[in-house]
Amino acid sequence: MNREKERFSAPATGGISLLVVFAVLCLTVFALLSLATVQADLRLADASAQGVKDYYAADCQAQELLARLKNGELPDNVYLEGEHYVFDIPVSESQTLEVELDRTLTVLRWQTVSAKPWQNNETLDLWEGDGIYLGIDTKE
Repeated sequence: MNREKERFSAPATGGISLLVVFAVLCLTVFALLSLATVQADLRLADASAQGVKDYYAADCQAQELLARLKNGELPDNVYLEGEHYVFDIPVSESQTLEVELDRTLTVLRWQTVSAKPWQNNETLDLWEGDGIYLGIDTKE
């Protein structure tokens, strides 16, 4: 009987070890995904901050031109079209700030527009609904 009491078997640790390894692996993957998300958010925030900075730099230039017009000057890049003063200031490669004022220097338009014309040489093949019977005859 003493021999049976002396036998001791260690508890099975294989399953627990696999579970711990799996948990560590999952946490590592989640940490890497979080890091990638943070880096993408940082790039987006930097691009947004640069866009705001560029817009307000162009807005400041437009305000300076408006002040010069109020002082009676006609700056080089301000044009008189009919009864309106018109000028534009580049914001970025893809945007321009366009300003239009009347003779009393009231702002009629102060907006950013696309600096590049829309170029779409592709046509879309749209599905016209042929091939499905809905009980309605669309071609008469």
